[in-house]
Amino acid sequence: MRNRLRLLAFDVLAPVAAVAALLYIGVALGWPLWWVSVCSVLCVLVAEGVVVNFVLARRDAVTVGTDDDGPGLRLAVVGATTAALVAAAVVGYTQWTLPDRALRDDSAEVAGIASSVAEASATFTPQNPTASIDRAVGMMSAASAERFKNEFAAVAEDLGGRNVSAQASTVSAGVEAIGPDAASVAVILRGTQSTPGQRPDTAVLALRVALSKTDGRWIVEDVAPIHSR
Repeated sequence: MRNRLRLLAFDVLAPVAAVAALLYIGVALGWPLWWVSVCSVLCVLVAEGVVVNFVLARRDAVTVGTDDDGPGLRLAVVGATTAALVAAAVVGYTQWTLPDRALRDDSAEVAGIASSVAEASATFTPQNPTASIDRAVGMMSAASAERFKNEFAAVAEDLGGRNVSAQASTVSAGVEAIGPDAASVAVILRGTQSTPGQRPDTAVLALRVALSKTDGRWIVEDVAPIHSR
C-alpha cells in the first residue's frame, strides 16, 4: 500500500501536475511564441522522465517513487513540480487578478471624478460664483478647463444678474466605456434652481463626461449634455 501511494504521488501525479501548470501558464499568457517553445521543451523533458521511469520500472521493478535509495531524486521531483505550480499561480494572479482589480479601481475613480465635475458644472451661487468653476477646473485638462471657463462665464453672468442659485446632486453615474487611457461616463443629476420670490425649479439633467489618463491620473476632457431622441 505504501509503495502504491508513492507510485501515485511521485510517478503519476507529479508529472501530470507539472504539465498542467505549464499549460495553465500558456493559457494565462495567451500562448506567446517564446512560451510555446519553452513549454514544448519542458513538456518533452517531463515526458522523457516518465518514459525513463517506466523503463526502469520494467527492468528493475522500482521507480522514482518506490526507490528507497533515491530520496534525493524524489525531493527534486517535488521541488520541480512545486516550482511549476507556484509559477502558474503567480502568472495567473498577475495576468488575470491584477488587471481586473485595476479595471474596478479605474471605473470607480472615473465615476467619482465625472460625478464631481458634473455637479460642479450645474452648481452656482451668486455669493461665490467661481467656487464651482475652480472645483471643476482642478480635475480637467488645460484645454478643457479653458473651454469650461469660457462657457461657464456667460452662464454665471446671467444667473448672477438674476440672483439665481443652482445646486446639483448626482442621482447615478455609470461607466459607458473604459480603456487603459480613455473613459466615458454618463451622469444623471437632479438640479435645483432657486430664484428669490419664486418656487424652486427642479429638473433632471443627463451629462456625458469624457476622460483621459495622463501620467497615471484621470482628467476630464469634455462635458456634454446627453440629448434624448
